[in-house]
Amino acid sequence: MLCLFLLLVPTLQAQEDYELKVTILKKVRDKVPEQEKEALKQEVELINERVSRGELTAEKAAALKEEAARKRALNIENRLAILDNKIELLERNKGQILEDSIGIKVFENGVGVSIRVNDKPWTIFERKNKIPKYDRRTYSDFVMALGLNNALIEGQSLDDSPYKIVGSRFFEIGWAWRTRVFDRSNFMRINYGFSFQFNGLKPRDNQYFVTEGGQTSLQDFELDLDKSKLRMDNLVFPLHFEFGPSSLTKSDDRIRYSLENHFRIGIGGYAGFNLGTRQKLKYDRDGDSVKDKLKRSYNTSDLIYGLSAYAGFDGVLLYVKYDLNPIFRDAAVEQRNISLGLRFDL
Repeated sequence: MLCLFLLLVPTLQAQEDYELKVTILKKVRDKVPEQEKEALKQEVELINERVSRGELTAEKAAALKEEAARKRALNIENRLAILDNKIELLERNKGQILEDSIGIKVFENGVGVSIRVNDKPWTIFERKNKIPKYDRRTYSDFVMALGLNNALIEGQSLDDSPYKIVGSRFFEIGWAWRTRVFDRSNFMRINYGFSFQFNGLKPRDNQYFVTEGGQTSLQDFELDLDKSKLRMDNLVFPLHFEFGPSSLTKSDDRIRYSLENHFRIGIGGYAGFNLGTRQKLKYDRDGDSVKDKLKRSYNTSDLIYGLSAYAGFDGVLLYVKYDLNPIFRDAAVEQRNISLGLRFDL
């Protein structure tokens, strides 16, 4: 009896799996008309909004509504046919059907790609059925910038800077959103987001940073330095007013603005706070190579704020930023960070 029970368990399990699949498919089938009707309702609302804005005449709107209704009716017919065939195939073969290892599958609210691993389906991509927004006012970009970094010191020119011009660099990485200001013009946008800034200063003449009595200054190092660098890591929130032309593409269900191959300029600033400051020293002592990584405050400003601007074509822009806050708090001579480089909106 035990052996018979063990033989029946896989059969019973397969029967339950097949019946569950059929039940799920029937529930999905029942929802198809409701989903398509809701989608049609959203399309009609978008058309009515365009009429109220004066973008469509009543005759054109009526034609678009008729076309949308015809499309949704065909969608219902096709989706029901697909589900009916699937249900019939499962019922006729009691669930024992051959399936592709990789293929496009129809889900309850969209389509996707699935694979079979150990005879079990795994969804690796699924796209929901959504009505595209007619007028998309906000876009987003991954932002990266890099270039030269230095300091403007009170009473000195940049030529007299104690920091190496080429050796001092900055790097910035973040995310930005771009929102159109006016309803029917994309000439002016607000560009905002967040960025991680890494500002580096490399002293000249074998010097390094020392904090004594609440003052941070440069002093000569006792040995020959192979490397001396101070790095300030900041989290800031930029805000720019951006200007420039764009290309408009328009169709029955959407309008989109593109900045590709167009000139643009942004003017604004940023504010945030310092995440940490560290100094790296590399030198030889008694024939041994020594690397010191010193993470201290070095009396650097906690609050970061400044002015910035960019200009260029498409996603490649000349970029400049200037800290209004001093690099070191309570310094006898104030220093302010300045950067010049390239910004990439990807």
